[in-house]
Amino acid sequence: MNNIAIFASGTGSNFLAIHQAIKEKTLNASISLFVSDKPNSVSAKMALELGLNVYIFNSKSYKNKKEYEVEILQKLRQENITLIVLAGYMKIIGKTILDEYERRIINIHPSLLPLYKGKDAIAQAYNDNALKTGVTIHYVDKGIDTGDIISQEEIKIDPEYSLSDIEREIHKVEHSLYSKTIQKLS
Repeated sequence: MNNIAIFASGTGSNFLAIHQAIKEKTLNASISLFVSDKPNSVSAKMALELGLNVYIFNSKSYKNKKEYEVEILQKLRQENITLIVLAGYMKIIGKTILDEYERRIINIHPSLLPLYKGKDAIAQAYNDNALKTGVTIHYVDKGIDTGDIISQEEIKIDPEYSLSDIEREIHKVEHSLYSKTIQKLS
């Protein structure tokens, strides 16, 4: 069983899907720590409402990335975290955490990597008139969306789909694929 830390900055739909899978016992894991850099984010508010162990920080309160990552690392060690799960976390993980958690940090990305890396991947596929896209779960390394791929699921894009139609299809896949992948890594 993985003892996980969820890192999130946004709305938290993937975080909530993981929490629900644990609750339904389709994912044998425990969320022992929730980390966010956005105290007013929907995900941070949900984590607090769920009674999780929440650590919120403001990166601007530190001299540099290493300083706040050292603090996060202490929290991860205190909770004996075995896997870090990025769920809409908008900061790039730095050397301090990467060195200690090599191949134990995973991220979800809304494209079939290596296509459409970085921000706005769904819009990139849409604007490119792609015939397919998908979801990728990958290990985090020092690059952006460059780590080894763990799992992928393809989505065919109907030519009639709007951008929001594609986003809806992506989220459906994300919400099941992430939990299945975490379970596979246990």
